Amino acid sequence: MSDADTAVLLLVRVVVGLIMIMHGLNHWRGGGRIEGTARWFTGLGLRQGVLQAWMSVLTEVGAGILLILGLLTPLACAAVISVMLVAGLLAHRPNGFFVFKDGYEYVLTLAVVALALAVLGPGRWSVDHAAGLDLAGWTGGGIALGAAVVATGGLLGTFWRLEPKAEAASESTPEQVDQEAR
Repeated sequence: MSDADTAVLLLVRVVVGLIMIMHGLNHWRGGGRIEGTARWFTGLGLRQGVLQAWMSVLTEVGAGILLILGLLTPLACAAVISVMLVAGLLAHRPNGFFVFKDGYEYVLTLAVVALALAVLGPGRWSVDHAAGLDLAGWTGGGIALGAAVVATGGLLGTFWRLEPKAEAASESTPEQVDQEAR
C-alpha cells in the first residue's frame, strides 16, 4: 500500500469519524437535546426513546472515535452501517432517495463508505496496524456487514413497533425535532 493510499484511508476515517461524532453530539446537546431526540425516536416507532437517544449518542460518538484511531475498524464500521440502516429504514425510506427531500441518499452513502472502509482496512496509520490486527478484505467486510445486520435486526426486533403511538407522534413530528436539533 502506497503512502497516498494510506493517507486517503486516514482522510476517510477522520472525516466519517468526525461526522459520526458530531451527529452523536447533536443528538445529545443539539436543539432538542436528549428529550427531543427521544421524542423523535418514539415518533419513529421505537420504544424507550430516552434509552434509544442515549444509545445513539454512545454508538455514534464511540464509532467516530474508533474510526479516527483506526481501532477495531470492522466493528466501528458495523456501528456506522447499523446506525445508517436504522435511520434509512425508519426515518428516510418513506421520503424516497434524495437527501433534499429527507430521503435515504445521505445515510446510504455513509453506510457504503463504512463498508468500503471495512473491506479496505484502516491503513498503516492506525492502531489496528500497530497492534497487528489485519481484518481487511472479505473478513473485515463480512464482520462489518454481519454485525451491522445482526445489531439492526436486534434493535428493530426488540424496540420497534409498526405504528408509533398517537400521543408520541402528536407531541413532536420527526421533522420538528430534526429542525430543533439543527
